[in-house]
Amino acid sequence: MSTAPTMIAPELSFDELVENFGLMDDWDDRYRYLIDLGRKLPAFPDDLKVDAHKVRGCMSQVWLMPGRTTAGTFAFAADSDAHIVKGLIAVLGILYSGKPAAEAAQIDAEAAFGALGLDQHLSPSRRNGLVAMVGKLKQYAAAA
Repeated sequence: MSTAPTMIAPELSFDELVENFGLMDDWDDRYRYLIDLGRKLPAFPDDLKVDAHKVRGCMSQVWLMPGRTTAGTFAFAADSDAHIVKGLIAVLGILYSGKPAAEAAQIDAEAAFGALGLDQHLSPSRRNGLVAMVGKLKQYAAAA
């Protein structure tokens, strides 16, 4: 029997995240902050780390599944075997979780990552993985 995952519930707003990123002088500090955000993600049950929840297009292992908050808004649970990718998942949680599904389906994640400067500081393989995760989230939100 599978354990239900805990949905990602962001502790801060995207504006607060942009402000926090702006307070840091260099990218090493921003990466450490990103990794710290990833460490705060709720646990994703091992029995749900199956092919059906795997995100294709990521070099790292990434599992993602949709859900809803208790208020009925869009949410998701996710995990990765890479620290930076877990941080990216946390940022996606800030962007997508807790929004009405129709709104979540329209979020411009590329612009958001540009506002953080992450668009210019991700390797091509991480960028491809991010695009794959965003595509999956938009698909799930549109179907919700």
